[in-house]
Amino acid sequence: MLIHHRSRHARRAALTAVAAVAVLALGACDSGDDGAAKAKKDEPVVVAPGKPGEPARTLSAEEAVKAAPDNTPNSADLNYAQMMIVHHGQALKMTDLVAARAGSEAVKRLGERIAASQKPEIESMKGWLKSQGGAKQQHGHDHATMPGMATEAQLAQLRAAKGKAFDELFLKLMTVHHQGAITMATEVLTDGKNVLVEEMANEVIAQQTVEMNRMRSM
Repeated sequence: MLIHHRSRHARRAALTAVAAVAVLALGACDSGDDGAAKAKKDEPVVVAPGKPGEPARTLSAEEAVKAAPDNTPNSADLNYAQMMIVHHGQALKMTDLVAARAGSEAVKRLGERIAASQKPEIESMKGWLKSQGGAKQQHGHDHATMPGMATEAQLAQLRAAKGKAFDELFLKLMTVHHQGAITMATEVLTDGKNVLVEEMANEVIAQQTVEMNRMRSM
């Protein structure tokens, strides 16, 4: 799944670059005054990458511009960023307990790594939402609708645990939490449109898959 979406991103980026070149080419053709026939004859062509398993296509400059993907965020992109901020926020609440309550040094190091990766991701998503005018919409998301979220009862149990009992519960809850984040990221790769959101989602999948596998082996 991850390879497929990265291939899609590479093709989208290539088409965007192709379209940019085509725009410059169109401008160069329009700047001359030798007549429409010469402009048509001299019009450059561009090669656009095909889908996986398909050959590349030769496009005119105008066709390349039309082929460029629409990068305007849709509701799936905005909802993903809004919900993932909340989702990551709960993970940070859980990792805040690790230093004082965990019994294993491995769990303590894991908690530090999770916090170190998710704090900047939250800031990146907040910054992206602000740039899209979506910051005002960050409310009203029901925790129960987000996959992998721990319940208040589970968080209370985690806060009350210590040593080995804490380690076991933390690893159990965080593994489920990571799986939920991967589910959300996979969904936005299918339903979203924005390249930056796609990059953030791919990073979540890659990072949290590694961490989830590590937790399952602990």
